Amino acid sequence: MHPAQIVLYGSTLCVMITVHFSMKLLAEHVLNWKKPKEQKAIVIIILMAPLYAVDSYVGLINFFGSEAFFTFLDSIKECYEALVIAKFLGLMYNYLNISLSKNIVPDEIKGREIHHSFPMTLFQPHTTRLDHKTLKLLKNWTWQFVVIRPVCSILMITLQYLDVYPTWVSWINTVILNISVSLALYSLVVFYHVFSKELEPHKPLAKFLCIKGIVFFCFWQGIVLDLLAALGIIRSRYSWLAVERIEEGYQNLLVCVEMVFFSIYQQYAYSAAPYKVNSAPSDKKSK
Repeated sequence: MHPAQIVLYGSTLCVMITVHFSMKLLAEHVLNWKKPKEQKAIVIIILMAPLYAVDSYVGLINFFGSEAFFTFLDSIKECYEALVIAKFLGLMYNYLNISLSKNIVPDEIKGREIHHSFPMTLFQPHTTRLDHKTLKLLKNWTWQFVVIRPVCSILMITLQYLDVYPTWVSWINTVILNISVSLALYSLVVFYHVFSKELEPHKPLAKFLCIKGIVFFCFWQGIVLDLLAALGIIRSRYSWLAVERIEEGYQNLLVCVEMVFFSIYQQYAYSAAPYKVNSAPSDKKSK
């Protein structure tokens, strides 16, 4: 069997498995729709894995697409990634009954210490107290990525459409996004550490690792592939095949495989079990 066929069949199987597990979990939530505000955020997060898988699969099928086409595919994933991070923070706020817009911050969590680490200590005191202002700051650190990510994506697509996209612009864009996503993830880590006790029943670490894992693998493996291509480790043996196409192919194949594991892990992290009706009490009464 030709290697291209193996890649195609293998990626097809991976996408089918990812979609299967994601739709199964989605159906469980829909059939046990008890807390719409929480479960709407969870549904958006659950759909991250199949969307990434299908998006990458389309890139594999259209292997010889234009640069603008691949940038558009990447932009879909990246913009959805920003939405997921925002929804995850909103989900954590909902678990804690926090509403910054309504100025609702439970008294028992006010005044807690927040310990910042380097390099954030260059801009923030090492220790600050939790209040409405610091919560808003953490929210802004997360939401800046929600804004910057789609703006950068639209800018990249526009520049490539105009055929004005030098390498140095690509690297500047990468640096900006790297700083932006790092700040957003840092704010979520700080938020988790401050409220780990209250959030423990909701498995926040598992939920966070699900999102961080997808963001981490997709973002950093893209950087690694760029470096390998720049160093000549990834190269084309044919004049008609650009190195960028091979790099995109590796990235899309890796994403298809990785999303299988994340879709399975989501069964635990975002389980619908807490929303299912407990029939035990009624059974006892009937007896």
